[in-house]
Amino acid sequence: MLQPTFVTWALIIFGLITCGPLLVVQFVVLLQPHSQKSRELVIGKDEEWRDKTHFKSAYALARVDWIFFVPVFVAGIIGVLLGQVWGYVLFAAAGAISLYINIFLWFFEREYVYPTVGPVAYYTYFWGNFVYWGAATLIYALLRLNGISF
Repeated sequence: MLQPTFVTWALIIFGLITCGPLLVVQFVVLLQPHSQKSRELVIGKDEEWRDKTHFKSAYALARVDWIFFVPVFVAGIIGVLLGQVWGYVLFAAAGAISLYINIFLWFFEREYVYPTVGPVAYYTYFWGNFVYWGAATLIYALLRLNGISF
């Protein structure tokens, strides 16, 4: 049993605060892909998709997150709170997924998002927190799985 620590709780809360709003937006995109509400939630009020690829990538990422990331993320949190090894494995996997896709998006979307939101928002909430949470969660879970507790 790997009992949750303060760090475990901090990472769970940070992950829920970081990923929760995005997952809600993605759920709306999945339910109403071509609606004005979906477009405004993803790219802002009175904005248009840059092209068909922009819409398709947002929709595809929403689908893959809800098919793959959400179950791994939720099961990982449950397993970690139960102190199970499998929970830490899934928690590490959720961190790795978040780290991978958001490093890609950090660079891919920079040209469009950075100028409109500025450095503080861009390197924290818009992309940074997903990268920071993913890295911290992956490292933490791997350390816990190797017997290091903090």
